[in-house]
Amino acid sequence: MSPEPNPSPAAATFFGELEKNWGWLLLFGLISIVLGTAGLGMTFMLTEVSVVFFGVLLVIGGVFQLLDAFKCRGWKGIAWHVLIALLYVGAGLLMVLHPVLASLSLTLFIAYILIAVGILRAIMAFQLRPSKGWWWALLSGVVSVVLGGLILMEWPQSGLWIIGLFIAIELIFNGWSYVFVALAARAAAKANKTAAVSA
Repeated sequence: MSPEPNPSPAAATFFGELEKNWGWLLLFGLISIVLGTAGLGMTFMLTEVSVVFFGVLLVIGGVFQLLDAFKCRGWKGIAWHVLIALLYVGAGLLMVLHPVLASLSLTLFIAYILIAVGILRAIMAFQLRPSKGWWWALLSGVVSVVLGGLILMEWPQSGLWIIGLFIAIELIFNGWSYVFVALAARAAAKANKTAAVSA
């Protein structure tokens, strides 16, 4: 564990009420780390749950958009409004009823996006080549292309776990970020107390 940050006077006033309630944020961060770590061991289930959850959100959004269409009579774009709502509901139902098929499709999409982003980053890196540190952008691009390629090589099997893996990693990094913010808030609160006593 890294040592607590040493807050500046500006940082000491930045956190506001968080200085008193940093413990809750620390707890949330630790829970997020635990959930993410547990998620690494059950990426298939996490993938299915996340796809179903996203499908439910799409259905709810589509239904509300359909209901809104009844209030938009006379609007020339009403047909497109209804069509988009029906697509939302249809896609959502497909994801809820067939989460494995949906996760396979989403994984394929993620792989192609990673490759495209990696190529664009590499192009940008070569354009920045005279400047110092341009190779970091190139390295980032290469990593994205390799990740996308690995997902494609393992597809369709990768479609059963890759989304869950990404969510688990996100939970872990999110948790650590909140832990360090909470520790910084606690350090700021201590600095404020010290300043108040010495004043």
